[in-house]
Parts: sequence; structure tokens; C-alpha cells
Amino acid sequence: MTSRLLLVSGLLLVACSLALASDPSPLQDFCVADPDSKGTSLLVNGVVCKDPKRVQADDFLFRGLQLMGNTTNDVGSNVTAVNVAQLPGLNTLGISMARIDFAPWGLNAPHTHPRATEILTVIEGSLLVGFVTSNPENRLITKRLQKGDVFVFPEGLTHFQQNIGNGYALAIAGLSSQNPGTITIANAVFGSNPDIPGDILAKAFQVDIKVVQQIQSKF
Repeated sequence: MTSRLLLVSGLLLVACSLALASDPSPLQDFCVADPDSKGTSLLVNGVVCKDPKRVQADDFLFRGLQLMGNTTNDVGSNVTAVNVAQLPGLNTLGISMARIDFAPWGLNAPHTHPRATEILTVIEGSLLVGFVTSNPENRLITKRLQKGDVFVFPEGLTHFQQNIGNGYALAIAGLSSQNPGTITIANAVFGSNPDIPGDILAKAFQVDIKVVQQIQSKF
């Protein structure tokens, strides 16, 4: 009997751990984020829920995803995010999305979403996409995508997209979190505030510290 109780307790613990690994399921119809609230109300997912009696249709609406993002930057891409910061009605619903615009040969640089799996659909153009599996293998899984193709990037894994055509490209991404987070690898490693010590990065990348300092100066 004791062994059986221990087994059941262990299974419940594992189930609870798995349940807490993603955004929590809502226990009410909605909890529209109210970032302007000055009260001391209970926070849900880090924000105050707007009084349901004051909730309007506009709380569930985002306009502007038809507009092309500005890709005149060093990497030639632009991400227009639609998460809980832009769409308060997403709070507690566990989803978000983004529009990704690419100039010719533009790159959405290697990055991770620590809290979300991403599913990407190519709307226009051709993309080279890929993600890297976790340690110890670090295998690159990559594919060329055409208009209408769909590709999935597993939660937390480093991934990228690059326009491989001479025209502009467009993709729409769905993410399994209202606030997936984005960690751009180059920015995080070489552009942290304050800087990661140069000797640490030099040893990690097996390069001279002057190389590290040169890269850090660009961020």
C-alpha cells in the first residue's frame, strides 16, 4: 500500500510539473490585462484584470498587421509582435502571433522563445529556416520554404529564418504563449548590460579577447 501511494504521489507530482510548464489554463471567460490600473488588485500573469463590466470589443482587437514593417536595418527584417502587450484580451489565453517582413536576403537572426513553440507560415517569397537541437548533439534541422509552406520551431530551441530571394518576403507566426519572450543570441551574448566579461567570452568561443571586444562594440 505504501509503495502504491508513493507511486501515485510521484505521478501526481510529474503531472503538476508538466501542467506548469506552459501558460496556465484560464478559470474564467477572460482576464483582459489592465496595465493602467493603479489599484492593489490581484495580479493574474503579472497584470490586473480589467473589471469584466468595463471590457469592450476593442480589448480583443489589434489593427495594423496588414502594414509592412520597416526592414531598413542591419539584418533586413522586422517583427511586428501581437502579444499581450499589444492585445490586452490575450491575457491568460496562452497564444500570440507575429508578422515577419524580410528585405531581399534579410535575416531574422538566431533567437529563442523561452516560453513558446512557434508555427510559421510563408505568405510571400522563399525562406531558409532552421533550428538547432539541444545539447549534446546540437544538430541543425533546416529547410527551404515556399509560399504556403508551414514549419514548426520547438519551444526554447535556437532558430532562424532568412529570405533567400531577390524580392521581399513575408511570414506569419503563431506562438503558444501570450508572452513568449525573445532572446536574440547575438544581442544576449555580446550586447548584455553590463557586458559579459571579455575573457569569459574569449574562452567560450576560443578566440582572442580583441575579437570579442570588436564584436561587443557593434552592440
